[in-house]
Amino acid sequence: MHLYGTQTINDQGHLTIGGTDSVELAKEYGTPLYVYDIQLFRERAKAFQKTFEEENIAYQVAYASKAFSSIAIYQVAAEENLSLDVVSAGELYTAIQSGFPKEKIHFHGNNKSEAELRMAFEEEIGCIVVDNFHEIELLKTLSEQLKKPMNVLLRVTPGIEAHTHDYITTGQEDSKFGFDLINGQADRAFHDTYQHEFLNLLGLHCHIGSQIFDTAAFRLAAEKLVGKMSDWKNEFDFSCPVLNLGGGFGIRYTEEDEPLEPAVYVKEMIQAVKETSAAAGYPVPEIWIEPGRSLVGDAGTTLYTIGSMKEVPGTRKYAAVDGGMSDNIRPALYGAKYSSLIANKANEAATEQYTIAGKCCESGDKLIEQADLPAAEAGDILSVFCTGAYGYSMASNYNRIARPAVVFVENGDHQLVVERETLHDMVKHDLSYKKQVESK
Repeated sequence: MHLYGTQTINDQGHLTIGGTDSVELAKEYGTPLYVYDIQLFRERAKAFQKTFEEENIAYQVAYASKAFSSIAIYQVAAEENLSLDVVSAGELYTAIQSGFPKEKIHFHGNNKSEAELRMAFEEEIGCIVVDNFHEIELLKTLSEQLKKPMNVLLRVTPGIEAHTHDYITTGQEDSKFGFDLINGQADRAFHDTYQHEFLNLLGLHCHIGSQIFDTAAFRLAAEKLVGKMSDWKNEFDFSCPVLNLGGGFGIRYTEEDEPLEPAVYVKEMIQAVKETSAAAGYPVPEIWIEPGRSLVGDAGTTLYTIGSMKEVPGTRKYAAVDGGMSDNIRPALYGAKYSSLIANKANEAATEQYTIAGKCCESGDKLIEQADLPAAEAGDILSVFCTGAYGYSMASNYNRIARPAVVFVENGDHQLVVERETLHDMVKHDLSYKKQVESK
């Protein structure tokens, strides 16, 4: 069994995370429980940054916080000198409440509202990543009304399809995101922004997919985007100072996954940008990237309590847990796979195979189809690994199940950073129905 980050097995045969016994965490905070290994988050952030510094390249590493957004994780990101990628007023508000440096916030999204853009101007954030022509017009109007400048990047679709799931591929030509690089939309967006009084065009942005295990697509994207910026310099004598190559770096969910180290991705990007810039006589731009999953994905573990058990003779054994698709929709949404361990039996041999079922009223609520585990029983604590990205952030109240608590662990300490929802939380926004009195 592959353990992640600071995970170990103690002399009681229990899984530990961040120097803390996970079984004790389950007792203290209840289950389901999201547990984040903050040391691993810090190590990953430093690994991405170190390569840029060794290569003497100007850069920003922005945490793509759609993976997991909370005040506490934004504060840790700020401690690690990361920038921040937000995609909604809610994420932006959370960042502001956390005290995150506003000048290092980048606002993404394919359908930002006027109110969201106005908020970005009023908070004087660092950059808006522009996604479409409607947004350009909104930005022009708002900047002129407010008499405030704003840095912008143009998000483009470079026509590259990374080897990933169709649902999480965003850089190919047919995408809801960005200006097409091939059919002239990117050129039109450039003309609409580069000489505007208040919009300061920094450069281009792309995101070619997620859970990517090689560097070829990143290299091709870098070549295409630098080539386009070079065209604009030759024609209009305008140099874009920034190139944002997005994120999508893969992590190990199961033994079949073979992700690269952060340095490998970054070095390949830098090499591609340097070579393409040199060939075109273009000044090497500042390089921005946006790791999200690769910072928090395998730093997160979800702890569950096993409840009911069921055997279908000759077919399978079920072990049901006290969570499911309400706290991790990814298996039901697109067949995501995870590995697991019984935290209180971490040293015991795997002698049985179970389907880990959730408690939601859906036949498809299965967290793991084939989990090889020791003989399980009610009350055991099941740890599901690599749930730090898109677990809490995509959690719901389906079946009016409360969202779990979130705990950070580091150096033997643990602290609650998101409270568990209560039954009162389930109804606090509900209003009573008032029957209309019939008039005679």
